[in-house]
Amino acid sequence: MRGMIEEIAAALGAHGLILRGGFVFPDDEDVPPSASGAGARSVLLVGQAGAAPWPHFLRWRERQTQVIANPLDAWSRDVIGAVAEKFGARAVSPSDRPYLPFQQWAMRAEGLKPSPLGILMHPRYGLWHAYRGALLFEDEIALPEQAAAIHLCDACVDKPCLKSCPVGAYSIEGFAYQTCLAHVRGADGEPCRSGGCLDRNACPHGTSYRYPPEVQAFHMASFMR
Repeated sequence: MRGMIEEIAAALGAHGLILRGGFVFPDDEDVPPSASGAGARSVLLVGQAGAAPWPHFLRWRERQTQVIANPLDAWSRDVIGAVAEKFGARAVSPSDRPYLPFQQWAMRAEGLKPSPLGILMHPRYGLWHAYRGALLFEDEIALPEQAAAIHLCDACVDKPCLKSCPVGAYSIEGFAYQTCLAHVRGADGEPCRSGGCLDRNACPHGTSYRYPPEVQAFHMASFMR
């Protein structure tokens, strides 16, 4: 089984993606179906660290002959779906309906906790990572025990991630979505549109994995839609 996991990691790595941990579902949990239709027994999370998938995604996008509404989701489904088919798994995506509990799965798989921005804080990547999909298996996959990750936000006193937004969209009360959206779309929102969320960029952790401005602009344009 260890060899299969290494092969899956290599197949994903060819596209800039990485395995983000996994776990075995307990017997009493309501689980989604696997590729065979039987309840899934194991899940492996798939995602990225930094912007490693970006050049692979751009090359894929250049080959498309039609306009795709959500191209990054479509690319992720293509790549992860092909890997799933090769290894007898079912591929699922965070944007699939009905929604699957990806945030909870991610916390279980890697022992992470949410930052004040809601993004899971990673001890190495900071806020510059993402989950692009998951592989569901009918069989149990043995994985190393996942130790709880150090939650960097606990030791962060200044919380610059809550002080950099010009309209205070993030606070301990949560995310003021409409306030953020109106600002980003407005005349004063150009810094956010071209360089990404100022609160997210203010976080001092994982800066070597920070998405380049063009990647952040792409995600902000998606948010504005």
